Amino acid sequence: MISTVVWGTGNVGRLAIRAVEAHPALKLAAVIVHHPDKIGRDAGRLGELDHDTGVLATDDIDAVLAAGPQAVVYAASGDTRPDDALADITRAIRAGAVVVSPSLYPLYDHRSAPPEFRDPVAAAVAEGGGSLFASGVDPGWGNDVLPLLLSGLGSTIDAIRCQEIFDYSTYDQPDSVRYLVGMGQPMDFEPMMLMPSVPTMVWGGQIRMMARALGVELDEIRETVDRRPLDTTVTTRTMGAFEAGTQGAIRFEVQGIVEGEPRLVIEHVTRIHASCAPDWPSPPDGGDGAHRVIIEGRPHIEVTVEATDEGENRSAGGNATAVGRLVGAIDWLVEAEPGLYDALDVPLRPAIGKLGRKKP
Repeated sequence: MISTVVWGTGNVGRLAIRAVEAHPALKLAAVIVHHPDKIGRDAGRLGELDHDTGVLATDDIDAVLAAGPQAVVYAASGDTRPDDALADITRAIRAGAVVVSPSLYPLYDHRSAPPEFRDPVAAAVAEGGGSLFASGVDPGWGNDVLPLLLSGLGSTIDAIRCQEIFDYSTYDQPDSVRYLVGMGQPMDFEPMMLMPSVPTMVWGGQIRMMARALGVELDEIRETVDRRPLDTTVTTRTMGAFEAGTQGAIRFEVQGIVEGEPRLVIEHVTRIHASCAPDWPSPPDGGDGAHRVIIEGRPHIEVTVEATDEGENRSAGGNATAVGRLVGAIDWLVEAEPGLYDALDVPLRPAIGKLGRKKP
């Protein structure tokens, strides 16, 4: 059994606890928390399991890493604290652990990551012998392994479009929704996520990975952004009111230009309420969210993924698929050589040993 630590117990971390507990090759060794109210609580309670695990949450990072865990699921956010997240991740790698994490977007494609991200990780790998695989859903499998798999079903490929279409009132991170993305802010407010070059920082690695896998050269990566205000004030179940005239929807594309044309496109359509920008794409079933891949060519192929968890919540479902991809890679990474890995290196494998069975 591979001793595995879950570091952080928020929207991703509580799902990671469940995924580690369910994996037939992993043993939950420790849970690291930062909020004092969580210290001493059983991991089963934090992960919303139906049983206690006997693993009590701790904030003693030194003690956890000194015990020599083989793997760490780093689930603490890196959106607004990238330097801290990088320091935590390299600390675990220097302790010899395989680290899987969705927290640092530039490292999803480590080959194109800025030196200030890649170099500390490479140094930690050389020093401690650990590894890193960073991935998610979008960015993540929704614009790397899924579109590339589907591309292999085509005879000719004209373009690949990956879409995330979501109602962000289902996303349980109010500060990120209101300030990082800008929902409910005046239309002259510039959200961090939409500042020039930021979409490319987050999703450009996925464009580069697709290009690399398909054997094409990129001319450049371009960004387009559109925003719409709310026509009327709306009240959401989870985040309260959003005033008329404030930002209610955004649509942006990160485009991989090949021979002058946008051939590889990652598109996001994000609303705070379904009434905003009704002419923009919506999930095919009219639900709260979906990830889609459209292969333009012969044949024309469209695939939609709608995942739910935690009471039919599609944001939680998306997070759960990202966690499944990461936790499912741990045993493969433990057997591989130390290093930095990306989605083209790490296979997406069947759920061996999980079908219809619960781990004792």
